[in-house]
This record gives sequence, structure tokens and C-alpha cells, in this order.
Amino acid sequence: MKPVDAATVFESVVVIIPALNEERSLPMVLNDMPPMGEVIVVDNGSTDSTADCARQGGARVIEESQRGYGAACLAGIAEVDRLFQEERRHVEVVLFADADYSDHVDAVASLIDPILTGEQDFVLGSRIKGNREKGAMPPQSIYGNKFACWLMRMFVGKNDYTDLGPLRAIRYSSLKQLEMVDENFGWTIEMQMKAIQQNLRTIEVPVAYRRRVGVSKISGTISGTIKAGTKIIYSIWKYR
Repeated sequence: MKPVDAATVFESVVVIIPALNEERSLPMVLNDMPPMGEVIVVDNGSTDSTADCARQGGARVIEESQRGYGAACLAGIAEVDRLFQEERRHVEVVLFADADYSDHVDAVASLIDPILTGEQDFVLGSRIKGNREKGAMPPQSIYGNKFACWLMRMFVGKNDYTDLGPLRAIRYSSLKQLEMVDENFGWTIEMQMKAIQQNLRTIEVPVAYRRRVGVSKISGTISGTIKAGTKIIYSIWKYR
């Protein structure tokens, strides 16, 4: 199939960007984002001007005071539901992206097109398969991702996952089918394992990845790395 025309079809795509103290990077993310139906920035308890930067960049801002990547994503999904149900907005695809400017959001058509053309339900951006700027993923992230993907294959059978990347697109109806609940680091694992278990048509596409602006709240600290790693292993066991 031909790639869809982004100028006319991306109106049915809603973007969810969880953000915690990303005032330096968020404006660059929003500036690079192609025209979308809606961009929702979930302010996850920021103490800087993240929310103001989001509004200035044209995004819809949702406040979620409960800290946690999954909690922010769930708040974003709740807002998508409201847009769909109360405002009668046409939503086909939900795209998740980080606020730290590590993702190349100007190239998200490669994730969205396979869903809009009806070929896939879930498209995951793989940093492992793509071009990574030196230092963009520290060794603990690379090996941790590979280990987690290996564990998933052990518990839920054959799949082609190579990464737990944050840049991902999913059909809205498929996202609702997954009934996501994780409020923290297990979010990506939950989505990927449930996608396998519910037989969603799933592919990975290579994505470029740059060094983030600022210090990572997970891989940038020893405690964050340990907490994330523990939760990921627990989540794989939980959703096996």
C-alpha cells in the first residue's frame, strides 16, 4: 500500500507526551512534531514551567499529580476517551512519545502509516534496530532492554521485540482492548505482552535516537535503574 498523506490523515492521530520537569526539551519536541489531530502533554507534577511551555507550543495540558510514567499515560488515555466520547472526535491512532527530545518525532510517519493503512495494530519504534547517537542509551539500558525482550520470549512465546522503546503507535480501539493499568515502569512491558496475548498485528520499525536533554530520571541514576529493572522483571512475571 501507498503511505498515507500525513497532511490529511494525521488529523485522526492523538499524541500523548508524559512530561516531568522538561521545560528545556519540550518546546523542541513540539516544534518538530508533524501536524496532528491533538497533542496532549501530561504534566506529571512538574516544578518548572513545563505546563506553560506545552501550552505555548499548542498542546493540550492535562495535570496528573501522581508520579509515574504509567500514571501519566493513563491520564492521557482518559483525556483521549473524553475527546472521543464527549467531543465526538475521530481518533484512529494514539502515539506515545517522550518529552526529553531523545525521540525523532519528525519521523513518526513510519510508525503511524502501517496503522492508518490497515496493515498493523501496534507499531513499536526500536532504538536497538535504528541509529543511535553515541551515549544516547547507556550500557545498562541496552542490555536491560535485550534481557527484558528475551524474558518475554521465554514467557509468552515467539515475538520479534528487540526494545521497550517509548516511541510507539497503536490503534485506539486496540489500546482500549488492552485495558492498561500499570502506573509506573511496567507500562511498556504490559503493553507489549498484552499485545502478544491478544494477537494484535504488531511490528517494530527502526527509529533514530539522540542523547536526551538533561539527565534521565531512570537510567541517569543508580536507584532509578535498579527500581526500573526490578519493576520490569516483576511486570514480565505478572503479565506472563
